[in-house]
Amino acid sequence: MHVRPVAELAALRARIENLETSGRPRAGVLPFGVPVVDAALPQGGLALGALHEVAGGGDGAVDGAIAALFAAGIAARLPGQVLWCLTRPDLFAPALQQVGLGPERVLYLEAGDEKSLMACFEEGLRYGGLGAVVAETARLSMTASRRLQLAAEGSGVTAIAIRRWRRASEAADFGQPTAAVTRWRVTAQPSSPLPAPGVGRPRWFVELLRCRSGDCADFSLEACDEKGRLALPAELADRSAAPAARVRRAAA
Repeated sequence: MHVRPVAELAALRARIENLETSGRPRAGVLPFGVPVVDAALPQGGLALGALHEVAGGGDGAVDGAIAALFAAGIAARLPGQVLWCLTRPDLFAPALQQVGLGPERVLYLEAGDEKSLMACFEEGLRYGGLGAVVAETARLSMTASRRLQLAAEGSGVTAIAIRRWRRASEAADFGQPTAAVTRWRVTAQPSSPLPAPGVGRPRWFVELLRCRSGDCADFSLEACDEKGRLALPAELADRSAAPAARVRRAAA
């Protein structure tokens, strides 16, 4: 069996990515600032001017709370206003502020139904001049996601689709293919222990389920701080022998 060298595979991936973007210039990347996470992403960070999907694991598939905080942490580290589109008026603004996305930066748009929401999502991306557009949606077809991806590429605005469902059983839809550049699932874990009684920094189990031109991986991380930054738990950051992330090869 012939095995291609790493450099040749990297060159092939770059050519494929260039074909997929039709030669359009990249908008750059946003590093997470966590080496193991950035190492799993092409060019060392989250692609800007692109569509990304986020969902919560377990009960988070319905309430969407952790997925929203993960998305808000990304948006908080991007310059400019953030358009947040939703159909359920249950977004808790103080929680977004705790991860660095203050209310003065967020424009809230409440749509009457999913169809209207997707139209506003796309229009916000095409308008440009925003730091990011976030939308909470239950459905994301391949056709709709392609339109969103093209709109994000054209304007350079980053798109984040938070997938939420009315029932946890409906979350199986998250396995359907879309045109998103990355797909994430974030699940709550026990908080970081403290040397004294109290509640430590929240922890998340973050799964990179799909990454264009990259591999799948998962990470145990401390949740976003007041600047939107993730971190490795101390016991993992100080560990040199064992890897902090588990990389899984993407299916062909």
